[in-house]
Amino acid sequence: MALPVKQQLTYWGIFAAVFVLVLWFLGDVLLPFVLGAAIAYFIDPIVDRLENLGFSRLAATALITMVAVVIFVLLLVLVIPALIGQIIDLVNLAPQLVQNSQSFIEANFPAALDAESTFRQSIAPFGETLRSRMGEIIDSALNSASSFVSVFILFVIAPVVSVYLLLDWDRMIANIDALLPRDHAPTIRRLSSEIDQTLSSFIRGMGTVCLILGVYYAIALMLVGLNFGLAIGSIAGIITFIPYLGALIGGALAIGLALFQFWGDWLQVGLVVLVFMAGQFVEGNFLTPKLVGKSIGLHPVWLLLALSVFGAIFGFVGFLVAVPIAAALGVIIRFGVEQYKESLLYLGVSGQDAE
Repeated sequence: MALPVKQQLTYWGIFAAVFVLVLWFLGDVLLPFVLGAAIAYFIDPIVDRLENLGFSRLAATALITMVAVVIFVLLLVLVIPALIGQIIDLVNLAPQLVQNSQSFIEANFPAALDAESTFRQSIAPFGETLRSRMGEIIDSALNSASSFVSVFILFVIAPVVSVYLLLDWDRMIANIDALLPRDHAPTIRRLSSEIDQTLSSFIRGMGTVCLILGVYYAIALMLVGLNFGLAIGSIAGIITFIPYLGALIGGALAIGLALFQFWGDWLQVGLVVLVFMAGQFVEGNFLTPKLVGKSIGLHPVWLLLALSVFGAIFGFVGFLVAVPIAAALGVIIRFGVEQYKESLLYLGVSGQDAE
């Protein structure tokens, strides 16, 4: 005999509350494990394909691990130091860019910087705040990054966790399936399949799109001679998962720097603009339709809300779990709406008779 609905809701509510409390109190500790699980989820289809080609699970995982180590070492030696250096230089250069902007406006639009003008009164506090707070912002960011979780622990535990999860992924899924309540197992499997489909489209598809665009923007901007091209291209690629925002922020940064660096050389400025136009054309017409699909079930506003809420409550771990939780909630809400439309509460007596 199944448990009453009220009692079942009580148990599921307790489970949800415990999950939230664990994230709240152990968020920093869980970061390497959550990151490792995300890596394993992202790579698992590759392992499955290698298994279909005749590799054992162990051999497929070992092969992917060796390739990942080689790529990571190359990035660590060739790319990451330059990227970090460019980001620090770009942040340090921000006050100078503000001053250069003021000089440019003063030379070309002197009336705008009149002491009584609204524009001057608006930007003056911003410039002073930026100059006075920039060093403090950098120091606090570095201190929080170092105290957040030891970088060494993060880069050791997360890969180890991902390797172990890859080895036991299928067995782990089977064990979880065996623990499902028998009465609700078919429904849970259906919802889990829809959640997995949504996450596959978003995390694997958009992750690949972000990687491709980040590499393209970084290389293309460096080839056209833009300073900080590697940093700006990487930023634009990383935030491409939010539609239009990556191109908007990356394009604004790149074109703004290009105007200061190449002022008067409009061909160079035009090349920077062309880089982002070409990237958006390829992303919108080829990459996203091919790798993500037309519908992923995650509306950009819903995604931004999830990232904001979970990031504010649980910190960086909240950002990592926001997308899967948003996908799960989206699927559950659609399922609830579907059930509601089939219920007497929606149909009423007349609707039931009409059927």
